[in-house]
Amino acid sequence: MPRRLPLASVGAGVLALALAACGGGTGSDNAGGGSSAGTPAAGASSAGGSAKPTTIKLVAAEYSKDHTAAFWNDFATAYKAKTGNTLDVQVVSWDAIDQTSSTMIQNNNAPDILNLNVYASYAKDGLLYSADDVLSPDVKSDILPAFVKSGTFDGKMYGFPDLSSARAFFYNKDLFTKAGISAPPKTWDEFEADAKKIQALGSGTIGYAMPLGPEEAQGEFSIWAFNNGGDWKSDGKWTINSPANVETLTFMKKLATVDKVTQNNPAKTNRADAFNLFKSGKVGMIVGFSPLAADLDKDGKVNYGVAPMPTKSGEPQTFGVTDYLMAFKKSGNQDAVKAFYDLYYQKDQINTFIKAEGFLPVTTSGLQVFGSDPKLKVYLDTLPNVHLTPTDDPTWDKVKLAVQQNIGAGITGNPKSVLDQLQKTAENGG
Repeated sequence: MPRRLPLASVGAGVLALALAACGGGTGSDNAGGGSSAGTPAAGASSAGGSAKPTTIKLVAAEYSKDHTAAFWNDFATAYKAKTGNTLDVQVVSWDAIDQTSSTMIQNNNAPDILNLNVYASYAKDGLLYSADDVLSPDVKSDILPAFVKSGTFDGKMYGFPDLSSARAFFYNKDLFTKAGISAPPKTWDEFEADAKKIQALGSGTIGYAMPLGPEEAQGEFSIWAFNNGGDWKSDGKWTINSPANVETLTFMKKLATVDKVTQNNPAKTNRADAFNLFKSGKVGMIVGFSPLAADLDKDGKVNYGVAPMPTKSGEPQTFGVTDYLMAFKKSGNQDAVKAFYDLYYQKDQINTFIKAEGFLPVTTSGLQVFGSDPKLKVYLDTLPNVHLTPTDDPTWDKVKLAVQQNIGAGITGNPKSVLDQLQKTAENGG
């Protein structure tokens, strides 16, 4: 997913009082820049049987300039027609949404619905509605179990997924042919050997593009760690400096500094820059996802293939990512919030949004809809069992930032020392 900034920590007691004081949802008096509460369209009724239309505010992350705002504005129109309630939409770039939403909450002006990639710290502070409060049974039962699990904190689901992505192994077929490689690698040994062959082609060719810069270093490391039997947590305990993870980061360092089969300075390379390298046709292998495939198809310059990740041992593991639509408790907004989710999770709404943005579904019914596209098969087959980061742990919000800023130092320094420090950060609560 796009680059995100850290959440600010907010005290539960202060915010609980502040949010309760807002009353009546965001309300027409509080919704900045939005429409006032309107009259239900003919035949429409207010959600939950409420006689008074309500205005609620959505702060949504901008996945693309072409589609995000357009979708949510159309959604607001449909929401108004169906419920009589008004949805005040504010779309914010991923670069700014963490700070924007934190400031809103600290200023007693929390949105009713917030679209973000973390939720657990707000759930821990008692600020969010759970699924029991605002999701209908039909909606909850349609969400894929992997995303129910990632959205669950302390036994209740608070993070409601809006879309997802699953990472896969991309390779340049033309470079593979030039290097005499007949098939994508299945093991780390095969991967290392293939990277050396591609790098040996010369003329600026790069065996593997490794983005360990701050944009999404936690994603790049997760992919390799999961395919070596590693993880961030195990049995409820942090395992960042486990032997498997140390072996993984050591292997990644070897690729960059001994084999020299990566681009220069992978510790500072962001994912977007690595994608651009692959799209230039100079890179043999990279970990990508469906939006990269869409760009490659649009450009038509790179003859590429997609395959499962090479593994050190065992079956390939797929790293998955989802973002959340969380709902803040505010007096009088519950029925309008529930109506929001009832409409968003309708097939014609959620799947339209996901398809326009180029991501993957989060529901069983969505899998059926997207299954008709053969290009998505490699992702969809793994989606029900994707391996996610521990977003259900409030500490992860801060650990993720530490990983993004520091794990690249394992390429130029001592991998075990870097992971030991990150382990201490996690055990100390971030």
